[in-house]
Amino acid sequence: MAEIRIVGTAHVSQKSVDEVRTAIEEYTPDVVAIELDPSRFQALKRHAADPTVKDVLEVRNFNTLLVQWLLAYLQRKIGFDVGVEPGAEMKAAIEEAEKRGIAIALVDRDIGVTLLRFWNSLGLIEKIRMGWALIVSIAEVDNGEQIDIESLKDQDVIEVVMGEFRKFSPNGARALIDERDAYIAHQLVLLKAQRPEGKILAVVGAGHQHGITGYLDNPATLPPFDSLVREPRSLPWGKIFGFAVTFLLAFLFAAIAFSGVGWNMLLYAFLFWVIIHGVLSAFFVLLAGGHPYSALTCFCVAWMTALIPVNPGFHAGVIGAIVEAKVRKPPITDFRKIYQTESISEMAKIPLFKVVLVAALGNLGSMLGTFLYFIFVFPVLGISPVLVITDGIHNMGVWVSGLF
Repeated sequence: MAEIRIVGTAHVSQKSVDEVRTAIEEYTPDVVAIELDPSRFQALKRHAADPTVKDVLEVRNFNTLLVQWLLAYLQRKIGFDVGVEPGAEMKAAIEEAEKRGIAIALVDRDIGVTLLRFWNSLGLIEKIRMGWALIVSIAEVDNGEQIDIESLKDQDVIEVVMGEFRKFSPNGARALIDERDAYIAHQLVLLKAQRPEGKILAVVGAGHQHGITGYLDNPATLPPFDSLVREPRSLPWGKIFGFAVTFLLAFLFAAIAFSGVGWNMLLYAFLFWVIIHGVLSAFFVLLAGGHPYSALTCFCVAWMTALIPVNPGFHAGVIGAIVEAKVRKPPITDFRKIYQTESISEMAKIPLFKVVLVAALGNLGSMLGTFLYFIFVFPVLGISPVLVITDGIHNMGVWVSGLF
């Protein structure tokens, strides 16, 4: 039977780099299995083609892209602080394997699938908490907060950290950790079957070592492979929310029209819808450092895109991002620059980052406008919601019965 040895690493640790090189030299494996997918492998070897701004706009996964960039920045900053390039231990494994003529196996799940499953698995509260935790972590690192990298490889520390992450975001932990443990274990089982008498050295993050080992010890517990790679299916909450907003607004306007408070109140209610969406969406675009033309575009379209339930992904922020890209004209080198910045302020000046941030925050402003509208529309109009709705429903009933 093939033998599998797992080396658990900290991704920004010089000690881990040394351990990987030593393990390959002493173990002399037939295959080095690395916790990378093909796209990250190519990026690590500087062979990957950078996506254009058109590619970014077509995919429209702006929130997941921002999370990916910020997580990469956080890891890179920690790496700078300890003098080690992020992914150095994976690069060392690749270099040693290639130098010795050892086969390399890429055993991690595609990063795009992982991020999609991660983001889609989070509820609204989890997304807010995750965003806040990411901001706080970046602020701590930028302020020189010292982190004991080597302690992160200690099994007790890993269990504590993983336990806290599961409390903080159980769905996120499942997508980022548990599913990848199972995916990597599947790949190692396949390698073991292909090389029944070989030796396999797996280089993975220390946080995955325990889970992968458990699956390898008991392969019957592995979930079906297809369940780990297919696009997650869930209710189309975006469309449901869009239809609900459209229905509520139509019902509200009808109630105001039939309540007898006057047509001017209906006009004011509509103007308030236009203004609150436009102002908030434009404000958030400017907060993102967007061009005034992008902010003006969002102001003009936010009220309308908030009422299109058929395609909830095509919101004001997306249209604003298209304008931002036309104005800023981000060069193709921007994508790589984002992964090389040494500060958030430096990253925020990159045109492509502005485009994506405009899309994300423009959408956020429009969504916030929808919530605030239904909270403040009646106080702004100075009328009683109970009176308007009850009278409106009664008068609508009378009108409908009169038709028959």
